[in-house]
Amino acid sequence: MTGASRFLGGYLVARLAQNPNIDRVIAVDAVSPSKDMLRRMGRAEFVRADIRNPLIGKVIRNAKVDTVVHASSIPKAPKSGSRAAMKDMNVLGAMQLFAVCQKSPDVRKVVVRSSGAVYGGSARDPAKFTEEMSARTPPRGAFARDIIEIEGYARSLGRRRPEIAVSLLRMAPLIGPRMSGPVSRYLNSPVVPTVLGRDPRMQLLHEEDALAALELATVSGPAGTFNIAADGVVMLSQAVRRAGGLAVPVPSQLFRTLGRALMGPSMRDFTKEQLDYFHFGCGFDTGRMRAELGFEPRWTTMQGLDDLINGAGISPMISEDWLRSVESRVQQLVGVGGEQR
Repeated sequence: MTGASRFLGGYLVARLAQNPNIDRVIAVDAVSPSKDMLRRMGRAEFVRADIRNPLIGKVIRNAKVDTVVHASSIPKAPKSGSRAAMKDMNVLGAMQLFAVCQKSPDVRKVVVRSSGAVYGGSARDPAKFTEEMSARTPPRGAFARDIIEIEGYARSLGRRRPEIAVSLLRMAPLIGPRMSGPVSRYLNSPVVPTVLGRDPRMQLLHEEDALAALELATVSGPAGTFNIAADGVVMLSQAVRRAGGLAVPVPSQLFRTLGRALMGPSMRDFTKEQLDYFHFGCGFDTGRMRAELGFEPRWTTMQGLDDLINGAGISPMISEDWLRSVESRVQQLVGVGGEQR
């Protein structure tokens, strides 16, 4: 299991370690998990290793690993790194991991935690993407391009070694009270910038359903590409109201710049894919998820959103003084003086 120091990787390791039918669970990451996460992992073994390092090959060969779960792709460049470092970690790391799997005679299954970011975001998007569809407009975001490449290398592995079952799980944006994803950070603001003239439909995935889908794919799931998302959609304006915020429409060209004035530094942390999602949204056809993978989400999109709001305590209070300070910052940004009002 790669990416074991993060939420999905760590909690999935904990689940797999509790399964008596699994002989051995090896958690791998370049960063050590927290002490609490290590306790949750129970009997699982943690190996601190970078998947770009030859050590990962020794781990897979010596332990006779038969199932590899890859969930270590990062959505943005590390603070001390660059775009080149991000691509090196994502794409080169996946290439080397899959190369090790291809050479190992014991590997029989590879599960990749992918993302709905592969569908991009544009005004030409269909109401729902099926797994056979591709982005109507080529994604400009770095993470989306990396994920598309990673999926390509994973499918190449399946063609070279047909006996290895390769499963790609394209997940909708995650929400839940225990993780700080982009949706929760976006909604956790008294004033939320939105794109003028747009009210995107959001289809989300509860963190518990994400873990359950990964566990199913790892233990008994078939090969293939699957959209993983909850039932139903929620309009962005509706989500903002339920979170207790105030939506402020701004021109699309000023979405990020004015958004910083309204939300502060957190707006700067959003990736291109995340900003596109809040602009256009994305819908997922989950028929194959049910028919072939056999997975049924417990939480609908609306239920997951409510659990996020209640569990994470998202209840912003909008004061008049706060609104006046935001108004002043916006006026300074667009060059409008207070005396002109």
